[in-house]
Formats: sequence, C-alpha cells, structure tokens
Amino acid sequence: MPGGGVVAVTGTTDVNRIEAPVTVKAYLIVAFAAFGGIFFGYDTGWMGGVLAMPYFIKQYTGKEYPDVKFPGDTTSPEYKAYSKAFVVPSWEQSLTTSILSAGTFFGAIIAGDVADTIGRRLTIILGCIIFAIGGILETASTSVGVMSAGRIIAGLGVGFISAIVILYMSEIAPKKIRGAVVAGYQFCITIGILLSNCVVYATQNRRDTGSYRIPIAVQFAWALILGTGLAILPESPRYFVKKGKLDLAAKALGSVRGQPVESEYIQDELAEIIANHEYEMSIVPQYSYIQSWTACFSGSISKGSSNLRRTVLGIMMQMMQQLTGINFIFYFGTVFFKQLGTIDDPFLISLVTTLVNVLSTPISFYIVERLGRRTILIYGAASMVTMQFIVGIIGATAGKESAHNPAAVKAMIAFICLNIASFATTWGPAAWIVIGEIFPLTIRSRGVGLSTASNWFWNCIIAVITPYLVGDEKHSAKMGSNVFFLWGGLCCLSFAFAYFLVPETKGLSLEQVDKMLEETTPRTSRKWKPHSTFAEDMRLADKHIEIPVATEHVAENKSAV
Repeated sequence: MPGGGVVAVTGTTDVNRIEAPVTVKAYLIVAFAAFGGIFFGYDTGWMGGVLAMPYFIKQYTGKEYPDVKFPGDTTSPEYKAYSKAFVVPSWEQSLTTSILSAGTFFGAIIAGDVADTIGRRLTIILGCIIFAIGGILETASTSVGVMSAGRIIAGLGVGFISAIVILYMSEIAPKKIRGAVVAGYQFCITIGILLSNCVVYATQNRRDTGSYRIPIAVQFAWALILGTGLAILPESPRYFVKKGKLDLAAKALGSVRGQPVESEYIQDELAEIIANHEYEMSIVPQYSYIQSWTACFSGSISKGSSNLRRTVLGIMMQMMQQLTGINFIFYFGTVFFKQLGTIDDPFLISLVTTLVNVLSTPISFYIVERLGRRTILIYGAASMVTMQFIVGIIGATAGKESAHNPAAVKAMIAFICLNIASFATTWGPAAWIVIGEIFPLTIRSRGVGLSTASNWFWNCIIAVITPYLVGDEKHSAKMGSNVFFLWGGLCCLSFAFAYFLVPETKGLSLEQVDKMLEETTPRTSRKWKPHSTFAEDMRLADKHIEIPVATEHVAENKSAV
C-alpha cells in the first residue's frame, strides 16, 4: 500500500520506563468518553422530581389539583388532608423508578459480549440508539404502561453505555491519570443529576404535558452528542490486541497517546499489552461461549489473581456503592423533603443537594491519585456512617415534632449534604475506577459488565423498596428520617469490605495490576512495586513482532533485532 511499511515491536525489561507524555489529545479523548456519565446521572435525577409534579400526579392518578378542588381554602383540615394524599401511589413510584434499573441490569450484562464482538465504540453508539427509542416512548407516555415500556428500553441503552464507557476509558487512559479521568465519569454523572434537577425545577409548575415531557426530551441531546463523538474517536487498542489485529492496535494506541506508531513509547506499551494477553491466554485456554462465561468464575476465592476473586470483588464493589443509600436521596429526595413539613420548596432543596454533589466530585480527581483508591474508600465509608447516623439521631430526637422544628430539619439537610460530599469524593468515583482496573483482558468486558449489572441490580432493589420504607400510606413502613439508620448500618458493611477486600491499584498499568493481584493481599498491596514486565516474562524482549502499518514515514525501530 502507498506509504505502507513494517514496524517491529519489541518489549522492554525496564519496569521504570517512562510512559508516553500525556498529551492534550489524550485528555480530550477520555474527557469526551466520560460524557457517557451524563446519561446515567440525568436518568437518575429526573424521575424523582417528575413524581412530585402536580400535573404528573393529576395525569397518572386522575385526581384534581388541591387548589381546584378546594379553591381559596388552603388552611382547612380537608384541604391539608387532600393535599397530603395528592401523590403518586407508592407502587407507581416503585415501578416507574425501578424498571429503568431492571433494563440497565440486562443491558450491562449483554454489553460485554457485544463489546467483544463489534468493539467498544460501536457498542456505546448502539446503546445511544436503543436509549433514544426508549426516550421516544417515555416522552409520548400518558400512562404507567407506556412510561414503563419506555423506561425499560431506555434502561437497556443506559446499561450498554454505563458498562462500556468505563471499559473504554480504562483501556485508553494513561496509567498516571487513569484514576482521575475515570473519576470524570462520576463527575459527569453528578452533572447529569444537576441538569435534570435544573430542568425539573424550571418546569415543575407547568399544568400541561410539557411539565414532564420537556425534562424527558432533553435526554435526546445527550444521545446525539455522545453517539456522534464516539463515531470519530479511536477504538481501544486492547480490543484490537484481543482480536489479533496488531496493526490496528498500534495505530489506535498511537492515536490515543498522541505519538507516532514507530515511537519507542508506543512499541513498549503495545509489547506489554500483547505479552500480557499471551500470558492470560496461556493460562486460560479458548472456551466455547458458555465456558467463556464460566471463566469469569474460575479459580479460588482466596487467591487474589483468580478470575473468581476479581469477579466477586467487582460485583460486591458496585453492590456496596449502592448500599450506601445515595440514590435514596436522588431518587426520592424531593418526596422525602416534602414530608419534613417545614420546607417551602422541596424542589429547591433537591437542587441544592445535587449542586453539592457536583462541586464535591472534582476533589476526587486529586485525592484518588494522591491517596489511592483503597484509602479513600475506607475513609469515605467511615465518614458516611457518621453523617447518616447523625441525621437519624436528629430525626429520632425531634420525633414527631420534627415537622414543626425548622432547626432540626435544617440540621438534617446540612448533614445529608455532608454525606453526599463524602460519597462524591470517595465511593462515587473510586468504585468505577476499581472495576475498570482489576480484570484481565481475557474477561475484562464481561467482568466490567457483570460489575455494572450489580450496580443496577441493587439500584433497582433500592428503587423498589424505598417508597414503602418512607411512604405515608397505610401499608408503608413510615420510617421517615429513621431510614438513615438503615443506610448508616449498611455503610458499616461498605467500610469492612473496603478494609479487608479492596487492593490498591494506584499508579499501575492494567498489566501491572494483574501482577500485583498475583503477589499481594489487599492490605499489603499498597507497598507492591513492579519488578518485571510481561514482555520480559514472555520473552517478547528477545524477539520482535512485525506489524504492517500504513504511514507516510516508517522510521527504523531502534530496538529491533
């Protein structure tokens, strides 16, 4: 081919070889990929506000507005009783909120296989298309049935996006900034939640279908932006190595690193990726489709490097993130704040909590690389235990008088905001970072998919049960602020999980993480330093691999033999 040539890729035995300098292009690529978090966040945020909209309640329950049924009679007991009952029933809240998570659960599991077949980029684009179809049904809905159908289809698309964006970002990000840029995914989630609350706040008092259709329809912009952008971004080089397309892997790696293919930086990194894949394939033979899924659960639970240990770690990591109770606030915060009684504008308080979430998350960009993943997970869980127990204690101390105690309500809101800040700087981003780093290439797409599916499974459980935990209806538990004792207790489990089971992966390449898991325990992982390369272990440093590359100029490889 014109301008074609051959680049000989050889490995290095120097474990301290400096990685390619991080370019502006590398930052921009991973930053744009993180935009997928907007989907996750926006869909998390808008439903809670819509459920409290007067028009939506009227549309979905058939009840008349309180001020229409009791015109000019806002102080009578009849008006107050009717106004309190003017809500969407708990079962509808539970169904319409949780069914999205059911769709994302299956979408995340399916996405792993799709990503290994057609690539990471095309899988995300496909997720955008599926999401848009569900969004059309959600926007057009006037009943629970159509809304639920739209939510589950949109959920399938969000499942594709939420799982594969993490996989894509982890595979293309330079190791020195990988934690920070994957934390950008969580930052985009918080921005999505904030945007949804802003739009809901702006349309809440409309007495037409625009009140809920406008917040839903805004989502089409996210699908268009992400789908179009991914169409021009490079594919993951690790995907091409897995498919045996080494020439495309070299070109993709050069593109995301902003280096020519013949650069020693690209040769050394590509050689390490190839050698790691050869190592994994030497110990994990090719399986049939069913057997390849069982490979995710092979090995011993007590052995850090086994696939079973990693899969359980990823699944439990996402479970523990959800059991912190953070989505209780973002799903049902408006309804909960409305129950506190002394708040004039619960929509505004929900907007404030999402703003706290957004402003706190960027702190994680620094501390996740400075302190490490394991450390911030431990301290983050301890902080959330403290904040949530304080909220529960204030509510329990005020008792039934809390609705008439503005000072107690303000204190509860303050500590809820501190709890959100604790989550946003620690468990929010770190849980996503860890699952993107712990899996070997042979099962990475499925491992990340299973872990993300766990997030959505527990997300769904929380969305189903929470309306019944805090609802005011006869068959509800009516826990009120006491629900924070439940979340605080579950955060104790998250603390123990982080301390005993989560390893430190800061500052390591994905291939070095494999070695670290083989040679350490979670509590000793922080001290581990790389002492050899896969290229050396697989003797790739003693040979060269010739890769045909279509370039205008192919320089001689200085280390070729």
